Amino acid sequence: MANDRIRLESLKDKIMTAEQAAFLIKDGMVVGSSGFTKAGDSKAVLPAFAERAKKEQIKITLMTGASLGHDTDGKLAEAGALAKRMPFQVDRVLRNKINAGEVLFIDQHLSESAELLHNKNLPSVDIAVIEVAYIDRDGSIVPTTSVGNSVTFAALAKQVILEINMAVKEDMYGIHDIYQAEDYPHRNVIPIVAPWNKIGRKTIPLDPSKVVGVVFTDMLDSPADIAPADPKTTAIAQHILAFFENEVLLGHLTDRLLPIQAGIGKVANAVLMGFKDSNFYDLTMFSEVLQDSTFDLIDAGKLSFASASSVTVSADCYQRVFGNLQKYRDKFVLRPQNISNTPGLIRRLGIIAINTAIEFDIYGNVNSTHISGTKIMNGIGGSGDFARNAYLSVFVAQAASKGNAISHVLPMVSHVDHTEHDVDILVTDIGLADLRGLAPRERAQKIIDNCVHPDYKEQLQSYFDRARERGGHTPHLLEEAFSWHLRLAKTGSMKE
Repeated sequence: MANDRIRLESLKDKIMTAEQAAFLIKDGMVVGSSGFTKAGDSKAVLPAFAERAKKEQIKITLMTGASLGHDTDGKLAEAGALAKRMPFQVDRVLRNKINAGEVLFIDQHLSESAELLHNKNLPSVDIAVIEVAYIDRDGSIVPTTSVGNSVTFAALAKQVILEINMAVKEDMYGIHDIYQAEDYPHRNVIPIVAPWNKIGRKTIPLDPSKVVGVVFTDMLDSPADIAPADPKTTAIAQHILAFFENEVLLGHLTDRLLPIQAGIGKVANAVLMGFKDSNFYDLTMFSEVLQDSTFDLIDAGKLSFASASSVTVSADCYQRVFGNLQKYRDKFVLRPQNISNTPGLIRRLGIIAINTAIEFDIYGNVNSTHISGTKIMNGIGGSGDFARNAYLSVFVAQAASKGNAISHVLPMVSHVDHTEHDVDILVTDIGLADLRGLAPRERAQKIIDNCVHPDYKEQLQSYFDRARERGGHTPHLLEEAFSWHLRLAKTGSMKE
């Protein structure tokens, strides 16, 4: 029975339709919503609000954990419902609106949104929309497939709308570790010393008096798009695995490695799946998102535990995991993103971070967000949280794309998300450059020798040689530094 999901009797009179709940959101409000990379997002109220915005002049500022599923961001953007969006998105329609200047976008490190709210450095949240499996007797709530920023929204929002998702089983209880660090200046140590440590409660605390609406839904998360490995992603994975094997031979790592963080997408999946047939074992993850490859490695006996903030998997993998949760519930945990991404824990645990770049330059600066320096793709996500603090910070990219008309290794990146100081290893399908302990001139030569596509190696070497003649600690020809991007815009190719 649906009402059995509301175990606090006083909240049963708050049941309403998604359309009714959408009218609780007023023009100019700051709205916080659950959802982290398509998982555990609002599936009814925000889409209903988008429909309402088609008929009214009404705009909101929308904060989430990360991206939303079911094209919700696109529906809101198309309806003109968004004045400002943060901290991450992947939707094509919203992206176009952002790049056209019609929606303001704040691209944040994912560990920081909750911190900024708690420290009152962002506008307060007027109303939160949070997906839950059920409401417990004390009014606390059981999240579904993500935690994201829901703990902060539940604590700080003036009003809360709960979406009870009947498609999610109640046995979700127990897979979450809900911990909220104290406010400054009274913050204590976060006592996690291994990925499997659970330090919090199983439900999100919530003051029942703030609940203004309860909406029932029956819809699963948008499934992840799992692209099969291709020759380029396979080559990148092989280079990384060979590097790890050598690190073991050198005594820098053991066959268990250190906890792994991997970004989302086909490169991350290819790298992780590479471990399946390797000599590595008893691996762990301390990451943001658990993908199909995580559970494939668990099934293969290679991965013993995984910690993250959400589970974003294909439809088949979803049924495998959540249709048989007893098999997996002691193998993973979901946490708030300001815990999964907190810099202190990343440094303490010695995370090996593997993230994707759009482009990088000969000194190791990485652009992971902008095309040609101006048009945003998705956002920095959590890559900065991990890159700055990881034991090893690895960035991957294909060497060239679009029929090799675009080189992803350049004289200078058009936008900097991760400076050379935060980057240890760069990998393309051509090869791997270990930049640790190298001065800028040494880094440049290592990158040119190991990572550049053959079509561009002579061109990039010429740039570096001529820049060195001019001198400088980090030699550049400023009049040519962006000439590759300019040539691409003019001719459709970076080639001379």
